[in-house]
Amino acid sequence: MIDIGQAVILGIVEGLTEFLPVSSTGHLKITEGLLDIPVEDHAVVGFTAVIQVGAIAAVLVYFFRDIVRFAAAWGRGVAHPQARQSHDYKFAWWVIFATLPIVAAGLLFQPLIKGPLASLWVVAGSLIVGSALMWGAERVGKLNRGEADITFADSMIVGVSQILALLFPGFSRSGATISVGLIRDLDRVAATRLSFFLSIPALTGAGVYELKDALGGGLDVLPLAVGTVVSFLVAYASIAWLLKFVAKHSFNAFVLYRVVIGVVLFALLGTGVLNS
Repeated sequence: MIDIGQAVILGIVEGLTEFLPVSSTGHLKITEGLLDIPVEDHAVVGFTAVIQVGAIAAVLVYFFRDIVRFAAAWGRGVAHPQARQSHDYKFAWWVIFATLPIVAAGLLFQPLIKGPLASLWVVAGSLIVGSALMWGAERVGKLNRGEADITFADSMIVGVSQILALLFPGFSRSGATISVGLIRDLDRVAATRLSFFLSIPALTGAGVYELKDALGGGLDVLPLAVGTVVSFLVAYASIAWLLKFVAKHSFNAFVLYRVVIGVVLFALLGTGVLNS
C-alpha cells in the first residue's frame, strides 16, 4: 500500500512539520491525497502515527540532558521528601498530569477522529482557525515569563490544548500548545520547549497504540522503518532550527503560511483536484 519512495516522502513531511506550528497531520493528509494513498484507511492512519515515533526519538536525543535532569529530580523527589520542592521534580509530574486529558480524549473520541473529523475539509478549516489563534496569541501574550516560571496551571492548560489538534487535524498540536503558552505570557522559547516536552508522552503513546493497525493492515515493515528513520533525521534538524528561530522571531510567518495552505486546500477540494 505504501512503497519505499512514498515512505521517504511521508517521513520528510512528518519530520519537517511535527514540531513546526503548521500541522503535521494536515500536511501528511494532503501529501497522502496527492500520492493517491487512501487517507481513511486504518493502516495508513497507523503508519503516520508510527513514523511520528521517529520525530519523538529526535526530541529524546535533542533534549537528552534535560530529560535526564528531570528524571533524576523526579527520582530524588520520590525517594526524599525534602527534594520535592525542586522545580524540575514538579515539572516532571506536571508533564505526566498534563498528558492525561489528551489520552482520555483520544480513547473517548476515537470513532470521530478516524471518521468524519479525518476529512481534508476539516484540515483546511483547522489550518485557518488555528492561524487566528496563533495571530491572537502573539498580540495578547506579554512574553515575560521563562521556563523557570512555568506552573502546574500552565502545564495543564497547555496540555489540554493538545486536544484541539487531536480532534481537528490541521489545527497543529505544536501550534495549539505554543499559542496557549504565549497567551499564558510565556516567552516564545519557554512555550516552545514546553510544547516539545509535552509531545514526548502524547505522541509516543499514539505511535504505540497505532502500531497494531500499521503492522496488521498489510503494510510492510521496511517502508515503516524507512519512514521512521527519515522522520527522525529531518525532525532533529527541524527542532534545532525552530529553537533558534523563535529566540529572535515571532510566529507571524507561520500564521501566513497556514492561511495560504488552508485557502489552497479549500480550492483543491472545491475543484475536485483532491478528494476529501
